[in-house]
Amino acid sequence: MAATKASQSKAGATKNLKIFAGSVNHLLAEQIAKKAGVPLGGVEIIRFPDNETFIKISESIRGADVFIIQPTCKQPNDAYMELFLMIDAARRASAARITAVIPYYGYARQDRKDQPRVPISAALVAKLLEAAGADRVVTFHLHAPQIQGYFDIPVDHLEFSPVLLAYLKKTLKVKNLVVVSPDTGGVKAANFYAKALDTGIAFVAKQRTSGHEVKALNVVGDVKGKDAILIDDMTSTCGTLIAAAEMLKANGAKSVRAAVTHAMLNQTGLDKLKTSPIRELIVSDSVPLGDLKGYPVTVLSVSDLFAKAILRIHNNQSINELFKV
Repeated sequence: MAATKASQSKAGATKNLKIFAGSVNHLLAEQIAKKAGVPLGGVEIIRFPDNETFIKISESIRGADVFIIQPTCKQPNDAYMELFLMIDAARRASAARITAVIPYYGYARQDRKDQPRVPISAALVAKLLEAAGADRVVTFHLHAPQIQGYFDIPVDHLEFSPVLLAYLKKTLKVKNLVVVSPDTGGVKAANFYAKALDTGIAFVAKQRTSGHEVKALNVVGDVKGKDAILIDDMTSTCGTLIAAAEMLKANGAKSVRAAVTHAMLNQTGLDKLKTSPIRELIVSDSVPLGDLKGYPVTVLSVSDLFAKAILRIHNNQSINELFKV
């Protein structure tokens, strides 16, 4: 009888819940759907010879609460167009509510008008998502949190911190740890982690010499004899992280690790990482990751975090519990 009640309760929690995936990170979407306890919905995605995209949802979603998972990275223009078309298809198929789940929000770094005659691309994307028919957005560790204000629909902004802190507390000796920001812009985030771990804090002053090269200038804070953990939101070439790690070692750090939410690692970055002072690079699976065998990379899945968020939103519950660290 108890088992029957539990099954009925779970079925009630996922009634009319539909989860679909775009093509960018299908593996993450599969894991999210599995942990949410619902099958991943069928969708047909075709690229025509002229590069137009065709979308067809393969099942009825009339009156359903639809969640569409699509990080907009690697080729953000194609990823967004695919997402817009999936949202439009769901709207025209009479979905009751459509939530765009965006583990990586493309164009987030273009969040302000910092020179004449340029767009605010992050704001334009927000308007396009609304125009396509999204009723709600779930995103993850935005480069600029103020992007939430560009929307006139609800936005749930999830963070990597609960997952990362659980891993750090489990695997590292926190007493000898110092949290480091690889640049002055990340000091606020580093301070959050330092307080959560009850450790010291430092930051590296840097100068970017080109789009791919970074020169670290100085370390502010005590790192001598410490196990340093660099905290950043994204990386591709690992240039900033490696320059900071070299400066930390030069200032007496015992060891250096790095933690990055969005790891859009290219081969150049991986090769640099392998020969760098960084002992371990800790990343989330918010974006698709290639073959990392042989590289010092640890992947922490955020599928459980997203599954819990989807279930809470579907059942009209608060998601504040997901931010507890």
